[in-house]
Amino acid sequence: MHLPENLRSELKKPLGVLIPDFQVTKAAVKSYISKDAFVITVGDATTDKLVSYGINPSLQIVDSLEKRNKRDLPFGYVKTILHCKNPAAQITSESIDGIKKALGMAPPVRLVIDGEEDLLVLPAVIYSPEGSVVLYGQPNEGLVIVQVTEEIKNKARKIMDMMSGE
Repeated sequence: MHLPENLRSELKKPLGVLIPDFQVTKAAVKSYISKDAFVITVGDATTDKLVSYGINPSLQIVDSLEKRNKRDLPFGYVKTILHCKNPAAQITSESIDGIKKALGMAPPVRLVIDGEEDLLVLPAVIYSPEGSVVLYGQPNEGLVIVQVTEEIKNKARKIMDMMSGE
């Protein structure tokens, strides 16, 4: 699926609560995550931030890039590492299958994307269990925390349905 130009502005709206960069602290982030929550991070910097706060995400979706610059993969313990391809401005069936597979495995799992992981917030929300928490960075704004509910899943599905086929 390709991201059409007319959807770009829709995707700039956070799917959940936006914590501005200057207010992102360990206490602020932890206040949104229950002790037994299934935590999913999308993005290398977001994953690093959570690991530095003592939260090891159940699923880490990363691409070794930060603002399109190469970087090391985040620190943190993982049991399994999976790989898949997902070009920029797309959501491939391979990446959707990778997310589904990772969600069915014993955590923590890291899904390393060859390409770009930004849009994979949508399938991460759609296929994660209700009650999960998905976190991702909103460029130059802050950290978005999504409490996964049926309503949020439907919103993510609608956005994906508006994307053009592979």
